[in-house]
Amino acid sequence: MQQDLSEQRCGPRGPLSGIRVLDLSAYIAGPYGCSLLADQGAEVIKIEPPTGDNLRKYPSTLEAESRAFVGVNRSKWGMVLDLKQSAELATLLRLVREADVLVHNFRPGVPERLGIGFEQLTQINPGLVYCSVTGYGATGPLRNKAGYDQVLQTMTGMCAMQAKDDGPPEILYGSVVDYYASALVAAGVSSALYERTQSGIGQHVGVSLLRAALTMQSARLVWAEGEPRAIGRDMRSGGITGIHPTRAGHLYISANTPHFWQALCEKIGLPELATDARYASVRLRARHHEELVPLLRQALAARSALEWEALFGEAVPCAAARAVEDMFDHPQVAAEGMIADFAHPTLGSYRGFTRAIAFDRTPGPAPFAAPTLGQHTQQLLDTLGRAPRE
Repeated sequence: MQQDLSEQRCGPRGPLSGIRVLDLSAYIAGPYGCSLLADQGAEVIKIEPPTGDNLRKYPSTLEAESRAFVGVNRSKWGMVLDLKQSAELATLLRLVREADVLVHNFRPGVPERLGIGFEQLTQINPGLVYCSVTGYGATGPLRNKAGYDQVLQTMTGMCAMQAKDDGPPEILYGSVVDYYASALVAAGVSSALYERTQSGIGQHVGVSLLRAALTMQSARLVWAEGEPRAIGRDMRSGGITGIHPTRAGHLYISANTPHFWQALCEKIGLPELATDARYASVRLRARHHEELVPLLRQALAARSALEWEALFGEAVPCAAARAVEDMFDHPQVAAEGMIADFAHPTLGSYRGFTRAIAFDRTPGPAPFAAPTLGQHTQQLLDTLGRAPRE
């Protein structure tokens, strides 16, 4: 790449240094999957239409840019191409010749109409790893239906499982399906790149939100022969495991093993519960939760959630309920180097997450801020030898 762009990839090499990724995707699943590749050293070019990624337009308390867009698109160069224009499409095809990976989230059939389908691009670059992110997959009756995180949550039983007793289905906020799909994008692309070292050719990698939503529920998606439909498939252990009120704040406790159960009983001043045969296993404690939970909560009322967290230490798995803002300065997050400082052309300086995976020998270069719309278009065109656009 041109010197001023390559300088943004300063620092040690990552496992994917030297790999070039063309990111044509929008929203979260595809773009964040590409950011995970960038974390590992890949050169990622985010290619947007003139109107930009729709995530840029999402509501945000930041005036200059969407918080979601900035958080999802770190460490990428930004380029604008209108693929409906023949000259712009030709530019993309020139980029494809030198690329290792292309990621998009067009609905099935759209890439072929644009001239960027898998078969079309592999004629130009047989080694291309081509990843398509869809709502429901490339085949089947729903292949052309638009898919979004919470749509798939609702469809696949996640919302019904989240519902309170006798209450309506509830959404799991945080785009959990999108983010899990992004992990599948990064994993699938990396596996295809490894296989390419053996075969010398690329392949089509398919990731869908439907696959992501069902993958997250693998522990529930087990139906033994002869089992009825209406049977408990939830994996929650029940009983005392869960979120409980304290004198100030709430505390999540998980004490399923005999060791942790005994430690919990001792720490809250009820050691006799640990030796009571009625509560000797997770199943028994779940069965007797109406007896146990009031005793536990009465004891927890003596201290705040943060005080209990400190008192339990390593003896009892637990966490005080915090706001996400508390994570910016949490000592464990700091020790693991998960928050970095970024400089953005319009936002100025900000702090954000980085490095979802820790590599010892090849940690990867330093991250940099998400691009503004088309920020590096001219510089990238210059690397292709084109004259400046008017």
